[in-house]
Amino acid sequence: MAATAETGAEPAPTGVDPTGDPLLRTRFALPKRPAGFLRRTRLTGHLDQALVTPLTMVNGPAGAGKTLLVADWAAGLREPVVWLTADPSDQAPGIFWAYLLEALRAAGVPVAGEVGCPAEAGRVDRRTLTRLAADLESRDHTTVVVLDEFDRVTSPEIAEQLQFVLHHAGHGLRLVLVTRTEPLLPLHRYRASGEMTEIRDAELAFTAEEAAELLSRHGLHLNHSAVRALVHRTQGWAAGLRLCALAAREVADPHLYVKQFEADHSAVADFLLAEVLDRQPPGTQGLLLRISVLDRCCPDLVNALTLRTDAEPVLAALHRENAFVQYLGHSWYALHPLFAEILRAHLRERCPGLEPELRGRAARWLRRSGALHEALVQGAAADDWEFTADAVVDDLAIGQLFTGLHSEDLSALFARMGPETTGPAPDLVRAARELAHHDLDHGLSHLRRAGRELAGNGRDRAPVLLGRALLEALAARMTGSPDRAERAAEEARALRQDLPAHVLENHPEVTALLLTHLGSARLWAGRFDDARDALSAVAGPPGGAAMALPRCEALGHLALIDHLNGRPGPAEHKALAAAGQAERHSLPPQSGSGLAQLVLAAVLIDRDELDDAEALLDAAVSLPLGDDPVTQACRTLTRGRLLLARGDARAALAAADASVPAAVTSPWAEDHAALLASAAHLARGHPESARAVLEHVAHHRTACAVEAARARLAAGQVEGALDMIDSLPEDDRPGPAVTVRATLVRAQAAHVTGDLVTARRLVARALLDGRRGHLRRPFLEASPWLRPLLSTGRLRELSGGWLLPRPGRHPDTGPATPDRHPALAVEELSARERDVLRLLAEMRSTQEIAAGLHVSVNTVKTHLKSIYRKLAVGRRSDAVRRARERRLV
Repeated sequence: MAATAETGAEPAPTGVDPTGDPLLRTRFALPKRPAGFLRRTRLTGHLDQALVTPLTMVNGPAGAGKTLLVADWAAGLREPVVWLTADPSDQAPGIFWAYLLEALRAAGVPVAGEVGCPAEAGRVDRRTLTRLAADLESRDHTTVVVLDEFDRVTSPEIAEQLQFVLHHAGHGLRLVLVTRTEPLLPLHRYRASGEMTEIRDAELAFTAEEAAELLSRHGLHLNHSAVRALVHRTQGWAAGLRLCALAAREVADPHLYVKQFEADHSAVADFLLAEVLDRQPPGTQGLLLRISVLDRCCPDLVNALTLRTDAEPVLAALHRENAFVQYLGHSWYALHPLFAEILRAHLRERCPGLEPELRGRAARWLRRSGALHEALVQGAAADDWEFTADAVVDDLAIGQLFTGLHSEDLSALFARMGPETTGPAPDLVRAARELAHHDLDHGLSHLRRAGRELAGNGRDRAPVLLGRALLEALAARMTGSPDRAERAAEEARALRQDLPAHVLENHPEVTALLLTHLGSARLWAGRFDDARDALSAVAGPPGGAAMALPRCEALGHLALIDHLNGRPGPAEHKALAAAGQAERHSLPPQSGSGLAQLVLAAVLIDRDELDDAEALLDAAVSLPLGDDPVTQACRTLTRGRLLLARGDARAALAAADASVPAAVTSPWAEDHAALLASAAHLARGHPESARAVLEHVAHHRTACAVEAARARLAAGQVEGALDMIDSLPEDDRPGPAVTVRATLVRAQAAHVTGDLVTARRLVARALLDGRRGHLRRPFLEASPWLRPLLSTGRLRELSGGWLLPRPGRHPDTGPATPDRHPALAVEELSARERDVLRLLAEMRSTQEIAAGLHVSVNTVKTHLKSIYRKLAVGRRSDAVRRARERRLV
């Protein structure tokens, strides 16, 4: 066929797709509403908004009534509706658009000849899409297109093409997507602009009134309390209510039926066994009984389980007959959960002892097919613990006990494994479970036993040895033993060469966890550069969900290193990235060590935002790695700094004493404990005690030398303080949180000696360095000598708006009294609130602000409420206007 002049492509013949296969016209048919169908006017009324918004999404689980709802609404429209039911084969753009163009024609919507048709399955000419959009946009009426089961279309390319046509078709196209999952279209833009109609699963759920009407149409008349109980039992799920109504036809007393339905399903069981199972041929009955042990199945799995060869047509026939066999797509099926439960009980009665054999057979098939989690579930249900433990260890899934995604499920799976199951793999799993729940003693006991078994039986399977190395690294982290961690890492590096590449690629979390543990142990030892090397390899570009927790942990540790080096800006950036990683992947709160929150709290203390810091400290959790000394020390030291900032020096001293676990030592933890103790002694007016605390660490790092100099100044030893500052460690290059304090010590020395010109010059330098990160604490700690200087001239201007009120806002009343801090700007915004406000001024939506800051929408909403309160406004526009008046943006 000759190419068309307009498109330069050969169009597919009419009625066939680009591969030459006929177009299935059943995909264009509006689904028929079954007998007893209930029209729900609240939902059809909501769907009427689809006529005025470009995009509509009806999103809910299987059986929620999505398709019938939209079909009922579409049947009531005056204009024809274009209907297309998606298919897995639609991943090829050419095929998808061939079907959509044919759906338009089938609905009586003329398509201009120059639009053409895709000639290739794998692509569609851009001009075809452009001309289709232009054709739709030029019409004086709107075309409604419904794409049913759109969750089957997973191609980003098709989503992008659909977005292009929808955008350029303007008022000429209204697109309705019926789906189980969120499509790949840029939904946030449509939501932000109010150009999207949404109906989700919560709205799809039947109300008590709707359920009563539905049951009545099926001949089941219940009182109000019984209906409410049934709606609660089914959570308003449409399919569940219809199943209940169908079964209730066989019950003489409907109220008794509802009570039985809530108790043991006996009436439903009798009905399903009599009306569904017993009507099948004996061979099919046996197949149904055997697959009842599976959560889902495909023909090959069913054949392996039943030792048959005809599972595919049998499953297809059961699905067509509505025999409570659901088609999941891609050749996978599932029994209705209620039906499966009844069949399993019947299997145990009819064939005692067969269930464990079937589950064991299924476990081995699933493992060979790569469905490891399902294999583990079946192996555990069969009480085949040797197989199940070997599968976890040999497939390198042992790291999943720590990733926070399915860790609790996997841990619970092995809770029933008894002591009679022995061997390296079972003991490694036991050790992993105990360590994941921060039971160090029992975890180390199982780990040692696994090591003895490996040494005694001569088995040297690389996955088993790698699993042991991972747990050894974790044990080293939890005990603060860097040498042990280095040995584990070295062993792991050697073992990687003995493992197939695809095994490691499938489980990147194992290497990531090992490097995170190694980095944490190095950090505890004070080897910051070596720690950064290991942690940076994990904290690089985002990986999949399995990498979320290791990356979050690595970012938290890197943030701590930055904080310990006096760099609050980079520390905050990494800590927020860690928090964003956890939120994006919905990690449970108990995952990880909570180190990122602790670092954010420490940064907020430096900024004197004490309430926010305390909230973060209170929210920080540490369940799985509760014995990690890095986290323990950071939490205790940060809490101590907060107590000191609030004026409780005695409690801060107690925190300093408790900050380093007795069993292990850490240079940085000891140094920072001494820093905290010295500052607390100074706050109590004991400079000699402050100096004594720092004597043995004053030359370790710049922060210690600066604090020691501050103590000498407080004791009146000016020359000694300057000597200490002049002899700062040359190999230490700290950030502004330390250098600002050092500059202030020099300024104080100049002030004491009467050199006010030098003192003002140094204070100005400190203010310039400190205001970039809103570092208020160093200035508040320097009182009272600093207050008079800040109240006049250039220094007042430099401190205005972030440390003191802006010049000209309030009359200058002279130096503050010695027992009070300088007043901060009224209702000062936090740094994060300023970030939100800046994006708000750029007319960003809440969703876009959340995406830009890598936080959740709820977090943004919380910040907005605080901003409105502090600026005394109630709307976004007023907040932006007030912020501009105050030069906050």
